[in-house]
Amino acid sequence: MKHESNSSTGQAGYEPVEQIAGNAAGGMILLCDHATNIFPPGYGTLGMEDAQLVRHIAFDIGAAALTRELARRMGLPAVLSRFSRLLIDPNRGEDDPTLIMQLSDGAVVPGNARLDASERERRLALCYRPYHDAVEAAVDAGLATGRPPALLSIHSYTPVWRGTPRIWHAGILWDRDPRMALPMLEMLGLEKDLIVGDNEPYSGNLRGDTMWRHGTMRGLANALVEVRQDLIAEQNGVTAWADRLAPVIEALLMRPEVNTVRQHGSA
Repeated sequence: MKHESNSSTGQAGYEPVEQIAGNAAGGMILLCDHATNIFPPGYGTLGMEDAQLVRHIAFDIGAAALTRELARRMGLPAVLSRFSRLLIDPNRGEDDPTLIMQLSDGAVVPGNARLDASERERRLALCYRPYHDAVEAAVDAGLATGRPPALLSIHSYTPVWRGTPRIWHAGILWDRDPRMALPMLEMLGLEKDLIVGDNEPYSGNLRGDTMWRHGTMRGLANALVEVRQDLIAEQNGVTAWADRLAPVIEALLMRPEVNTVRQHGSA
């Protein structure tokens, strides 16, 4: 797996967001918060060795390919980041202390040391806010059709954490809104060869994250699917997981409650 980067050439025209056109009235928007390990021009690699940039600390391996494949098959709009989470993590609130990591899974990030307020603001303006603006615009376009869109965020995770193998093949993360998560858990649970975690290996209860900001706070059905990265690191795995998830998405979109605005608790 190669390290994607346009920063070494310092080329102009950097775009922090990849947007895939789709049917705004299709009932769902696909999101990929950690799609790539690239850095904007001028940042080099934040002083990181190439070996670190192909790890999970830099991006979610396989998640972008799975997002693009599902968007293509389903004709759904998608929004993907085009910056490494090492620069700034779009799946955190602006006030989250893990927004910009100085140490990530044992790896020091030299370019994030002694980060001052002006540089933090520069990264917010350059990458973080344009990504969330694009998600918000996609949501607004869906709402304008009269069919409120559900949000499905695609992530991946490491098969081993701190020396302990993770037993799950995938996990469904959610907070307050069960409209997507519970049916997804039920449908994927019918596949006897799968172990699917309910808010495992992470919890979906993270105030300020992408699903909270664009889903929960706007009353839109939402869920985050985590696939173990060794299962989607190659194209055959991406295809296999798209085969699994496409029918699940189709079934979700047959449920009227998935495309309604419904608040699930206060901020």
